Amino acid sequence: MEIDPQLVKQLREKTNAGFMDCKRALAESGGELETAEAILRMKGIAIAGKKASRPAKEGIVASYIHLQGKVGVLVEVNCETDFVARNENFREVVKDITLHIAAAHPLYVSRADVPGNLIEAEREIYKAQLKGKPENVMNKIVEGKLDKFFSTVCLLEQAFIKNPDQTIEDLVKSKIAELGENIVIRRFTRYLVGEPVPAEA
Repeated sequence: MEIDPQLVKQLREKTNAGFMDCKRALAESGGELETAEAILRMKGIAIAGKKASRPAKEGIVASYIHLQGKVGVLVEVNCETDFVARNENFREVVKDITLHIAAAHPLYVSRADVPGNLIEAEREIYKAQLKGKPENVMNKIVEGKLDKFFSTVCLLEQAFIKNPDQTIEDLVKSKIAELGENIVIRRFTRYLVGEPVPAEA
């Protein structure tokens, strides 16, 4: 099938994928631009999954201070090489992550970071709210409520403020596919003027 170069150009501009990848995706989709974009996204996520197990020991620590000086964020985002750490595209996504943290106030990077006792406390609250329902129904609703809780407090599961159709995890995966290296949000701290300081454990 002959692929229109203009379509390849449009797809490249929309996805930042390579020329041959765009051409193959368009051939696979029968020249349908939206289908080709979906194919590239699926392949990108698959590629990201393969790269996610590779060690990421380079990267940057970035900061963001809100204009009025009321909110401050420090975040460490890792990649595999110093070359990517200096890449403008990588730095741009790190900047987006700091802005998101300032605005969305996540408490943890991922579910794995949420203390078990906090998860259990939330589970007990939901069970108390659903008292009297059959156990199998209750458990299903409780798990749904926990998923909602995680999407509120975990950075990777939050909807990206610049594109609410995409989670932060989706954003990171798209950059892994684009830059060809594993990218990991390692840790962050968010400061708000006047907020209580947690007691030391």
